[in-house]
Amino acid sequence: MNDGAIDEVDSAILYALQEDARNASSGDIAERTGTSDSTVRKRIQRLESEGVIKGYSASVDYQRSGYPLRMLLYCTASIPERGELIPDILDIDGVVSVQELVTGEQNLLVTVVGESDSDITPVAQALLDMGVTVADEVLVRTHETTPFGKFDAERHGDE
Repeated sequence: MNDGAIDEVDSAILYALQEDARNASSGDIAERTGTSDSTVRKRIQRLESEGVIKGYSASVDYQRSGYPLRMLLYCTASIPERGELIPDILDIDGVVSVQELVTGEQNLLVTVVGESDSDITPVAQALLDMGVTVADEVLVRTHETTPFGKFDAERHGDE
Protein backbone atom coordinates (compact mmCIF):
# COMPACT_ATOMS: atom_id res chain seq x y z
CA MET A 1 0.00 0.00 0.00
CA ASN A 2 2.60 2.53 -1.00
CA ASP A 3 0.13 4.79 -2.82
CA GLY A 4 -1.77 5.69 0.36
CA ALA A 5 -4.95 3.98 -0.85
CA ILE A 6 -7.33 2.55 1.70
CA ASP A 7 -8.42 -1.00 0.94
CA GLU A 8 -11.39 -2.95 2.34
CA VAL A 9 -9.46 -4.21 5.38
CA ASP A 10 -8.27 -0.69 6.24
CA SER A 11 -11.83 0.59 5.79
CA ALA A 12 -13.21 -2.07 8.12
CA ILE A 13 -10.55 -1.24 10.71
CA LEU A 14 -11.36 2.47 10.48
CA TYR A 15 -15.08 1.80 10.79
CA ALA A 16 -14.61 -0.42 13.84
CA LEU A 17 -12.37 2.16 15.54
CA GLN A 18 -14.87 4.95 14.81
CA GLU A 19 -17.68 2.84 16.28
CA ASP A 20 -15.88 2.16 19.56
CA ALA A 21 -12.09 2.50 19.64
CA ARG A 22 -11.99 1.97 23.37
CA ASN A 23 -13.51 -1.52 23.26
CA ALA A 24 -12.53 -2.73 19.78
CA SER A 25 -9.73 -5.25 20.24
CA SER A 26 -7.49 -6.19 17.35
CA GLY A 27 -8.87 -9.74 17.73
CA ASP A 28 -12.45 -8.52 17.35
CA ILE A 29 -11.53 -6.46 14.31
CA ALA A 30 -9.59 -9.41 12.83
CA GLU A 31 -12.69 -11.55 13.13
CA ARG A 32 -14.77 -8.91 11.33
CA THR A 33 -12.21 -8.50 8.56
CA GLY A 34 -11.25 -12.14 8.09
CA THR A 35 -7.61 -11.36 8.84
CA SER A 36 -5.24 -12.15 11.68
CA ASP A 37 -4.80 -10.24 14.91
CA SER A 38 -1.23 -9.30 13.93
CA THR A 39 -2.39 -8.04 10.51
CA VAL A 40 -4.87 -5.72 12.20
CA ARG A 41 -2.24 -4.42 14.63
CA LYS A 42 0.21 -3.78 11.76
CA ARG A 43 -2.48 -2.06 9.71
CA ILE A 44 -3.42 0.18 12.64
CA GLN A 45 0.24 1.09 13.20
CA ARG A 46 0.61 1.94 9.49
CA LEU A 47 -2.59 3.99 9.46
CA GLU A 48 -1.34 5.88 12.52
CA SER A 49 2.12 6.50 11.06
CA GLU A 50 0.60 7.71 7.76
CA GLY A 51 -1.62 10.13 9.68
CA VAL A 52 -4.86 8.49 8.57
CA ILE A 53 -5.61 7.77 12.23
CA LYS A 54 -4.80 11.06 13.93
CA GLY A 55 -5.53 9.92 17.47
CA TYR A 56 -8.13 8.56 19.84
CA SER A 57 -10.41 10.65 21.97
CA ALA A 58 -13.49 10.49 24.14
CA SER A 59 -16.80 11.77 22.85
CA VAL A 60 -17.90 14.10 25.65
CA ASP A 61 -21.48 15.18 26.26
CA TYR A 62 -20.68 18.72 27.34
CA GLN A 63 -24.25 19.40 28.44
CA ARG A 64 -24.21 16.46 30.88
CA SER A 65 -20.78 17.51 32.14
CA GLY A 66 -22.05 20.94 33.19
CA TYR A 67 -21.39 22.95 30.02
CA PRO A 68 -24.78 23.22 28.31
CA LEU A 69 -23.86 25.95 25.84
CA ARG A 70 -22.30 24.93 22.52
CA MET A 71 -21.76 27.78 20.10
CA LEU A 72 -20.51 27.81 16.53
CA LEU A 73 -18.63 30.99 15.69
CA TYR A 74 -18.29 31.66 11.97
CA CYS A 75 -15.19 33.79 11.64
CA THR A 76 -13.15 35.62 9.05
CA ALA A 77 -9.36 35.78 9.19
CA SER A 78 -6.86 36.94 6.62
CA ILE A 79 -6.36 34.12 4.13
CA PRO A 80 -2.55 33.95 4.46
CA GLU A 81 -2.79 33.73 8.27
CA ARG A 82 -5.88 31.60 8.92
CA GLY A 83 -4.09 28.24 8.96
CA GLU A 84 -1.34 29.57 11.20
CA LEU A 85 -3.92 30.91 13.68
CA ILE A 86 -5.56 27.53 14.33
CA PRO A 87 -3.17 26.33 17.10
CA ASP A 88 -3.54 29.69 18.90
CA ILE A 89 -7.32 29.57 18.59
CA LEU A 90 -7.36 26.03 20.00
CA ASP A 91 -5.44 27.35 23.02
CA ILE A 92 -8.31 29.71 23.94
CA ASP A 93 -10.15 28.43 27.01
CA GLY A 94 -13.53 27.04 25.92
CA VAL A 95 -12.62 26.33 22.30
CA VAL A 96 -13.02 22.63 21.48
CA SER A 97 -12.52 22.65 17.70
CA VAL A 98 -11.55 24.81 14.74
CA GLN A 99 -12.29 24.08 11.11
CA GLU A 100 -10.71 25.90 8.19
CA LEU A 101 -13.36 26.68 5.57
CA VAL A 102 -12.41 27.15 1.93
CA THR A 103 -15.62 28.54 0.44
CA GLY A 104 -17.72 31.50 1.46
CA GLU A 105 -16.80 34.73 3.20
CA GLN A 106 -16.21 33.13 6.59
CA ASN A 107 -13.12 30.94 6.56
CA LEU A 108 -12.94 29.57 10.12
CA LEU A 109 -15.56 27.71 12.15
CA VAL A 110 -14.78 27.79 15.86
CA THR A 111 -16.75 25.59 18.28
CA VAL A 112 -16.94 26.85 21.85
CA VAL A 113 -18.55 25.30 24.93
CA GLY A 114 -19.42 26.94 28.20
CA GLU A 115 -21.87 27.29 31.05
CA SER A 116 -23.35 30.62 29.90
CA ASP A 117 -22.95 33.52 27.49
CA SER A 118 -20.34 34.96 29.82
CA ASP A 119 -18.05 32.05 28.83
CA ILE A 120 -18.40 32.86 25.13
CA THR A 121 -17.67 36.60 25.32
CA PRO A 122 -13.99 36.18 26.32
CA VAL A 123 -13.51 33.77 23.41
CA ALA A 124 -14.92 36.30 20.96
CA GLN A 125 -12.66 38.98 22.46
CA ALA A 126 -9.59 36.74 22.21
CA LEU A 127 -10.41 36.05 18.56
CA LEU A 128 -10.78 39.78 17.90
CA ASP A 129 -7.42 40.39 19.60
CA MET A 130 -5.90 37.92 17.11
CA GLY A 131 -7.36 39.83 14.18
CA VAL A 132 -10.19 37.33 13.64
CA THR A 133 -13.68 38.73 13.11
CA VAL A 134 -16.70 36.82 14.40
CA ALA A 135 -19.27 37.18 11.60
CA ASP A 136 -22.02 34.95 12.99
CA GLU A 137 -22.87 32.94 16.11
CA VAL A 138 -25.06 29.85 16.07
CA LEU A 139 -26.32 28.11 19.21
CA VAL A 140 -26.29 24.31 18.88
CA ARG A 141 -28.95 22.24 20.59
CA THR A 142 -27.53 18.77 19.86
CA HIS A 143 -24.48 17.33 18.17
CA GLU A 144 -24.31 13.68 17.20
CA THR A 145 -21.75 11.80 15.11
CA THR A 146 -21.56 8.47 13.36
CA PRO A 147 -18.78 6.46 11.71
CA PHE A 148 -18.20 7.29 8.05
CA GLY A 149 -20.48 4.88 6.20
CA LYS A 150 -18.17 4.36 3.22
CA PHE A 151 -15.83 2.46 5.58
CA ASP A 152 -18.61 -0.03 6.37
CA ALA A 153 -18.24 -2.94 3.95
CA GLU A 154 -21.61 -4.36 5.01
CA ARG A 155 -23.38 -1.21 3.78
CA HIS A 156 -21.12 -0.39 0.81
CA GLY A 157 -19.40 -3.66 -0.04
CA ASP A 158 -20.11 -3.79 -3.78
CA GLU A 159 -20.02 -0.11 -4.66
